[in-house]
Amino acid sequence: MSASELAAAVAQALDVDAEAFHAQAREEAELLKEEVRSGTFDNTEAIVGMELELYAVDDQTDALRRVPRQLLELVGFEKELGLHNAEMQTSPVPLNSHGLAAQRHELKASLMPAQEQLGTEGIRLVSDGMWTVPPTGETAREYLCDAVEEDGIRIGTNMSDSVRYHTMANTDYPSAFELDAPHVSLQAESVMPEALITSIQPHYQIPHAPDLPEYFSYALRVAGPVLALGVNAPFFPPDLYDDAPDEEIVEDAHMENRIGVFESVLNPPEDDPTPPKVCFPPDFDTVEDAIDDIVEDDTIVPMDLRAGTRFDDDFVHLRHKHGSYWRWVRPVFEGATRSAANARIEFRPLPAQPTVDDAIAFEALFAGLMESLPKLEHPIQSQDWATAEDNFYAAVEDGLQADIEWITADGETTTAIDEMYGELFELAREGLELHGLSTEEAHEYIRPLRERADRRLTPARWKHEYVRQRVEEKVPLAEAIWGMQSAYIRHQRETLLDGSFVDWLE
Repeated sequence: MSASELAAAVAQALDVDAEAFHAQAREEAELLKEEVRSGTFDNTEAIVGMELELYAVDDQTDALRRVPRQLLELVGFEKELGLHNAEMQTSPVPLNSHGLAAQRHELKASLMPAQEQLGTEGIRLVSDGMWTVPPTGETAREYLCDAVEEDGIRIGTNMSDSVRYHTMANTDYPSAFELDAPHVSLQAESVMPEALITSIQPHYQIPHAPDLPEYFSYALRVAGPVLALGVNAPFFPPDLYDDAPDEEIVEDAHMENRIGVFESVLNPPEDDPTPPKVCFPPDFDTVEDAIDDIVEDDTIVPMDLRAGTRFDDDFVHLRHKHGSYWRWVRPVFEGATRSAANARIEFRPLPAQPTVDDAIAFEALFAGLMESLPKLEHPIQSQDWATAEDNFYAAVEDGLQADIEWITADGETTTAIDEMYGELFELAREGLELHGLSTEEAHEYIRPLRERADRRLTPARWKHEYVRQRVEEKVPLAEAIWGMQSAYIRHQRETLLDGSFVDWLE
């Protein structure tokens, strides 16, 4: 699509009657509630799935690379925000030993030929929380901020040609379009700075849709501890840092900058009264409350939509609203057919991981916890919501070194990391065994994360220690960060499909 065609499509989107769009979404929400109450969105068993985002680099230099659109389609991956991004989704499967194995094999079966095909063009896909080496001959600031104006419409030069993404830069919604992190500041004219980050998103379908609030409350209370295990984005591209001593930048680094990037780019500035869209969500008393929260969320890009042939096209406006309902844990209601209709929880705070087995470990951990915690009526559900939120943002800053508060099965409050993770892993194991996995199989899926906890070492801490040591040796920060990135990609080349992060530590 040319710039003029894209600008015309954006201008057309901006002319949509927002009030009529919202009224239609509210009507659809009432119909959705009726379908949920009637059992349409129930499942006979727990179902799991996964989204995996990657970015592309030059296979020789590790510098960020744009992926030709035709090549991306050829390897079967979907477009994401940036021209360097690629995304894949696994097929939803039952939570059992065969289902988890199928998830693992599907990821590997897609990644292997994609790497081979892209390799012929000198491109490699990387699974990582944030890229740090900009394209050759460009700075990260230039790459993220480059834009043109066409007929009064701002077009991000390095963004995919999705009308939705570009319309977001031209609406009245007051997204800040900025980076706000320790010693980092950047102001852009589009959502493009969000393309710094990549994620994995495990999904868990609720067996009985009206029970979603109970499962959701547990998901919020494990969010901090689970994120602390997965942090993987402590550093930005070096040219984005302000003028500060290298040692100070390293000392003040957050372990998971992906959270702050998403929030500071897409949310309104702090002095704006508009509620933030990217946030830690509230508890819900009923499934109807969850649907209402989606309905009342601000829609950045209302669109003129027509129902198609999918079952959930009866809720097409509500589904579109949900596309910008950016919560770190969020409820989803959809299904291409009536029989496939489902209510699920998307667990969204996790960055992309070093290997496929690491990603599957988080899927197994989350699914296992969603199975065991409600069945056991675990007392962690009684934890104050504010404490769960504090735990989450403590994990963002310090990973496994964060002070996270947990309530044990005995009802005792603890901040002891061994006690908390010992119980979490056993609860996940029990949940997996409830679905037919053997004890040995359950342990094997969770083992990569258990070893992270035992060693007190996450991918982010591994990166941080690499850079810290080099800076202490008086290596310039940029050189230290790029050296770390090269080492990360080198290790991943050997383990992405057949290994885990803990193999890097041997």
